[in-house]
Amino acid sequence: MTAMPTYEGFMAPALRYLSDGVTRNRGEIFGAVALAVELTPAQMDETVASGQAKYKNRIAWALSRLRSAGALRRPHRGLYEITDLGLDLAKKYPLALTEADLIAFVGHENVTGTWAKGKKSEASEAQGSPLLADSATPAVSAVDPMEQIDDALEVMNQTVAGELLSRLHGNSPVFFEQAVLDLLTAMGYGGIGGKATRTQLSHDGGIDGVIDQDVLGLSRVHVQAKRYAPANSVQRPEIQAFVGAMQGSQANQGVFITTGRFSSGALEYAAHLQNRVVLLDGVQLASLMIRYGVGVQTRKTVQIVEVDEDFFEDA
Repeated sequence: MTAMPTYEGFMAPALRYLSDGVTRNRGEIFGAVALAVELTPAQMDETVASGQAKYKNRIAWALSRLRSAGALRRPHRGLYEITDLGLDLAKKYPLALTEADLIAFVGHENVTGTWAKGKKSEASEAQGSPLLADSATPAVSAVDPMEQIDDALEVMNQTVAGELLSRLHGNSPVFFEQAVLDLLTAMGYGGIGGKATRTQLSHDGGIDGVIDQDVLGLSRVHVQAKRYAPANSVQRPEIQAFVGAMQGSQANQGVFITTGRFSSGALEYAAHLQNRVVLLDGVQLASLMIRYGVGVQTRKTVQIVEVDEDFFEDA
C-alpha cells in the first residue's frame, strides 16, 4: 500500500476537480479528491490527534494553500471555486503540484500564510529569482503545521510514557497499586459517592483494589496490578487466578493492569470470559495516565488561532 499523499499531493487533484468552474463545498471536494488519489479505506480511517480524518486535514491544508496563492476563492463560507490563475496552474501542473511549484508560479510575495521560513526554495534557486532566493523564502514542507505539532506532541508523549513506566516499575508494589487506583478514579470509575480501596497486601486474595461504582457498593470493579519489565508478559494462568479471586468475591467486573505486556494466551483467554475482564498493558497504561493527568503535569499550554471567516464574511 502506498503512503497517503502529503497536502502537496492533494493540490493538483483539487484543482482538476474544480476546473469545471462549479462552486463546491468542502465535503464534496474531500470525497472527490480522496477518490481521485485512490485512498484506501484504511487511509481514510486514519486520524490526527484532534480526531479529524487525516486525509481531510491534508486536503483542507491543500485548499488553504491554493486559496492563499489566489488559485481558489471562497464566495461563501465553506464553498470553493477556481480562479483564472487556478486554471492556469491546473494546465501547467496537471498531475502534481508542489509548494515550490506554487511559489515559483505565482511569486513568494503573492502567497500569504507561508510557514517554515529560513531555508531557500529549490525552485527559486533553479530559476535564479533574486526575490525568491531571499533568505526569508519559506522552505518546502512535506507536512502541514498542524501535523508537525501533532508529530512533535507524539514524540514528547512517547518520551514521557517511557519515563512513567520506568518510574512505576521502580517504585514499590504499594505505590503502583495506588497509582492504578488513582488513574481509574480519574477516568471516572467510582461514580458519584463511590470509592476506590486498596486491599491489604497479605489478604488480597489476588485482588489489589476494589472500586465501588455507587454509594452502596452494589456495583464493584476488582483490580489487579502487576509491575513487570516492559519485555515481560503476564501469562494466562495469572489471568485465571485473578478471575478465580473475582468469583470468590462474587464480582463480575475486573481490570488487570501491568507495566509489561500480555501473552497471546492471556489475551485470548480474557476475550472469551463470561465475566468482563479488561487487560491494560504498559503502553495503554502510560497513554491513559497522560490523557487523564495522573503522574504528569502540564508544562505549557499553546493557543492555536485561525482567521475567523464569519468576521470577514461581509467584508
